[in-house]
Amino acid sequence: MRCGIVTFPGSNCDHDCLHVAQSVMGWDARLIWHKEKKLPPLDLVILPGGFSYGDYLRCGAIARFASILPAIQKFAAKGGLVLGICNGFQILTEAGMLPGKLMRNRSLRFICEYVDLKVEHADSPFTRRFTAGEKVQVPIAHMEGNYFADTETLNRLEGEGQVLFRYCDKQGEIVEAANPNGSLRNIAGICNESKTVLGMMPHPERCSESILGGEHGRRLFESIQSWVEERV
Repeated sequence: MRCGIVTFPGSNCDHDCLHVAQSVMGWDARLIWHKEKKLPPLDLVILPGGFSYGDYLRCGAIARFASILPAIQKFAAKGGLVLGICNGFQILTEAGMLPGKLMRNRSLRFICEYVDLKVEHADSPFTRRFTAGEKVQVPIAHMEGNYFADTETLNRLEGEGQVLFRYCDKQGEIVEAANPNGSLRNIAGICNESKTVLGMMPHPERCSESILGGEHGRRLFESIQSWVEERV
């Protein structure tokens, strides 16, 4: 399993992802500098969390022009798996690889806490080790995690099964009180039509070991590995 984690100026979760990929999952993983123009042979590209280019203009707005982005877009167009976490999700929307935008949290404050997520679909490369409808706990840490899209886009995402994660309460119910940032329809993570590109605000890499208080995030990485192994 070959994984590349892209490092931008301001990335701060790249080494977290590298640790999980290498030490937890045992993958052949490496960091890829944003100025590179080619990708090595990979099965997965991760765009990690952080504050790429200082989050100037808008989160991800400058990173979408990074030298490595055309290679990532080409990789995704050929069916390669791409995972964007937090700032990585923001970059994917700015680059047009996922629809919608991430706006300022409705509280206008940075949020760092564990949240409950409902897994909406288990038929993607990223969720196949979960059960549709189950509830998991994953931490968030963001200022701009408020997902927005027009009604037509939202309905299309729903109809095509592209909403993979939603904020929920302790009982797994999708209620406004469980929405930490104002995201429309409590959306926490979406994928593209082919379900090979996932953007999510919560941080699975921060809950992939019991020493960190939970391992729900590890199943996302196990899902990816399982999907890739079936195709090798």
